[in-house]
Amino acid sequence: MSSAIGNAIADSLQLSLSYAERLLKDVPAETFARFATPGGHVVTSNHPAFVYGHLSLYPIRIVEALGGDTAAIAPPTQFAEVFSKDATCQDDPDGTVYPPMEDVTSSFFQGYRAVLPLLRESDGAVFEQPNPLGGRMAELFPTLGSMHAFYVGGHIMMHLGQVSAWRRMQGLGAA
Repeated sequence: MSSAIGNAIADSLQLSLSYAERLLKDVPAETFARFATPGGHVVTSNHPAFVYGHLSLYPIRIVEALGGDTAAIAPPTQFAEVFSKDATCQDDPDGTVYPPMEDVTSSFFQGYRAVLPLLRESDGAVFEQPNPLGGRMAELFPTLGSMHAFYVGGHIMMHLGQVSAWRRMQGLGAA
């Protein structure tokens, strides 16, 4: 049984995924995990590998909370180590810190595409349940619905804005 809340959250996710796809246009694998270097100056800011990798850690949380099967979308163990909210983005000129671009982007899109139907199919009462995380997250987002709306809307778009800025610094232009 679908709900207006679930569909509204899914609509936001669909927009986020569309933008995430456009931002990858013309991004070479060799620079995916590199800091931007406009005018030869290194800008220490999140690069696409870190952004997409970090965001790929969240679909499993949403699927678990909605009672779905997470087996097919569990990110590799290494992801939690290098992409957690506590990790620091590093420039990776030799490709030894972060997984390859294809692995990172596949995990991101596979995870969120699994979330989409669950959001649409879940009963509205699920989204009204209290946020089980407690602490600051529950203060900011008191229900599962508000937390998931943040995860697939504000959180994704905030980080994709970092990729948009990175693209421009790299001379790739708007997506």
